[in-house]
Amino acid sequence: MAAKKRRRKRRSKATGFLVRKGRVQWLNVIVLVIVFGGLGWVVSTRWTGWLPVHQEVTVKTHADFIKRLAPDAKAMQTTYHVRASITLAQAILESDWGRSTNATENNNLFGVKATAAEPGKVMTTQEYYDGAYHQVKRRFRVYTSWHASMVAHAKRLANGPAWDPGHYQTVIKAKTYQDAAQALAKTGYATDPDYAQKIINVIQKYDLERYDSK
Repeated sequence: MAAKKRRRKRRSKATGFLVRKGRVQWLNVIVLVIVFGGLGWVVSTRWTGWLPVHQEVTVKTHADFIKRLAPDAKAMQTTYHVRASITLAQAILESDWGRSTNATENNNLFGVKATAAEPGKVMTTQEYYDGAYHQVKRRFRVYTSWHASMVAHAKRLANGPAWDPGHYQTVIKAKTYQDAAQALAKTGYATDPDYAQKIINVIQKYDLERYDSK
């Protein structure tokens, strides 16, 4: 019996993949599916730190921004006892009415830094120390949505950081929004020396106290 002729592999000039009798080998097909499928997924979903980020709709006016966040702010007060007025004022100041890069790209409304284990992005920001403002690079937390950012903010104030669960209890237990704003500043939430007064001014200017539970 004549010996069977050994099939010879050749390389396609068009793709560079190994082919036999004009057919792409099954392994190459799998590779192509994975590569192009992955590219399609990346194009359709924006990822940061392997976290799918929902693109929030731009809010055009200050009134619209407050109206958008107010229901969540009131819910955070009911669940975590963080005054709605404080939540709203902080979101306004920290995110520049939802227009900051941190808010539009990372859904980060409160300027929260990311730990090594959390999804984050390095960004340029201003911090106050040694009697002046300085431009520095910090890694900020990335959230899936504004809602997720608000929940995380309320939980942090209610439960404190891992190293001090009671760190923000003076904010939670404050009897007035003025006291809560002063407590925020004293706990070092922000480096701005005028942070408490700015919070108070925003609450008064936009009558945010009306959203606080009585």
